[in-house]
Amino acid sequence: MKILKVGDTKKAACNNCESFQDVTFKLRNVPFNDGSGIVKNVLVGVCDTCDSIAVLPHQSTPVVKKQLEVQRKSLESRVPAHMIDILNLASDKLGGGIEFVPNIIKYYIHALSNNEISSNNISRFLDSDLAKGVAQKRISLKGRHLEEELQLLKEIIEVESTTDLLKIVVLKINDDVLVNERPKPMGQLKNIMAATT
Repeated sequence: MKILKVGDTKKAACNNCESFQDVTFKLRNVPFNDGSGIVKNVLVGVCDTCDSIAVLPHQSTPVVKKQLEVQRKSLESRVPAHMIDILNLASDKLGGGIEFVPNIIKYYIHALSNNEISSNNISRFLDSDLAKGVAQKRISLKGRHLEEELQLLKEIIEVESTTDLLKIVVLKINDDVLVNERPKPMGQLKNIMAATT
């Protein structure tokens, strides 16, 4: 791999000009395509004709990855130990290991917040015996859209506490996967597991 320096030049395809153009490598702030953020001061190939970014060299990839990781918001909450057992059993029932548990939770948060799985009356799970207990174990999740989906779900089911929301989600997983074995979410989770493991 050739390491490029500021001021190096080469020919590259420019999407803006729709042709091959001379590009000069410069440090620039680069926005993500989805508008979710910006990578500051990264080496890129800038089209000499239109001044747009034409190429991101391979050596700049780690900086972009780091910025993407920063954007993945972290969520941590403490729950009763038996809730972690529920999640581990659900993952096992689906054919996965404990490393698949965060994917199950994120799938449910996404599906519930987008009404792919009904959220009607799920706050009732907070009144169940399984919702009680000393919070001794930690749930830790990361995701780019996790915070927005959690906020939306809180508004939908009218719950203020993130911990209470996670308890509801865990008990919904228990109801769907371990108690009633609902085919739709189980099938979708098995597909996700097949694609990610």
